[in-house]
Amino acid sequence: MAELKANGAAQATATTARPQTAPAGASPPYLWLTGQLTPWAEATVHITMVGWPAIGAVFEGIRAYWNAEQGQLYVFRLPEHLSRFAQSMKLMRMLPSLTPEQISAGLVELLRANAVREDAYLQPLAFTGGQVWGSRAAADQVPEVLITSRPSPSGLLSGRTSTAGISSWTRISDNVMPPRIKALPNYANSRLASHEAQRNGYDQPIFLNTAGKVAEGPGSCLFMIRDGIVITPPTTASILESITRASVIQLYRDMGVEVVERDMDRTELYVADEVFFCGTAMEVHAVTKVDGYDIGDGKTSGPLLNALERTFNDVVRGADSRYRGWVTAVH
Repeated sequence: MAELKANGAAQATATTARPQTAPAGASPPYLWLTGQLTPWAEATVHITMVGWPAIGAVFEGIRAYWNAEQGQLYVFRLPEHLSRFAQSMKLMRMLPSLTPEQISAGLVELLRANAVREDAYLQPLAFTGGQVWGSRAAADQVPEVLITSRPSPSGLLSGRTSTAGISSWTRISDNVMPPRIKALPNYANSRLASHEAQRNGYDQPIFLNTAGKVAEGPGSCLFMIRDGIVITPPTTASILESITRASVIQLYRDMGVEVVERDMDRTELYVADEVFFCGTAMEVHAVTKVDGYDIGDGKTSGPLLNALERTFNDVVRGADSRYRGWVTAVH
């Protein structure tokens, strides 16, 4: 990994200008496949690999942020993401031939080879071959590891908001399809709930777990704020062990804001002062209505989320020296 360089005072807001490196929709020159850069057009598999092998596939979603003032690209919490990637492979009984350090080096190599100088989304994916089909499984297979990158402009500081509705679909549980594993098949649950939310006129669904308590969104964790206290469901509430969630908790506590991890009732959301989603793709994102109930003024994000979002933007762009250990410089 390249050594990080301090540039500017802590919390200095980084510019979000993003120079484009390729025409919209164009494929990048390279992806990374099990130890080597591979030209995009040459990365092919047989058609029979499509389908059943995805049952065992696990992945990570990782963001990289461009800081135009520093001319630097920063990957957010890369070691933590690759540690979770290794955990997912372990729980799916894969025996990877690459260490997290080797995958990390490959990811940085890919960003450099593709000359990425804009906000980007990175996806390491581990999958095994098609020797075993259907619901049968073969343990201790060595997976292929694929890493792709694509442009993904940040929504931080844009004022975006969403409405949400409580889904009739229950969140998957640890004894069914463990949310702790970031596995492709888990996201069928999220798709069903997302389709329902859209049909009902909401932007996003909110899951309840098998105990009837609030769990999370479709690929994002959930926070609410009541009377100045930040509250979020515990990791045992059928949620992903989210890296963004852990970062939000730490940032709020460093700001002197109390954070409580506990079970949440759906009606608490209706009377909350603020509600927001968080996740790699979602970043931090205000919810202004839940089941038609206004949150705050029902239109904009609240003051505690606004304060967090400003700090979070500085942190991920390497502009806050206090959290330099959370970002990996690429160039």
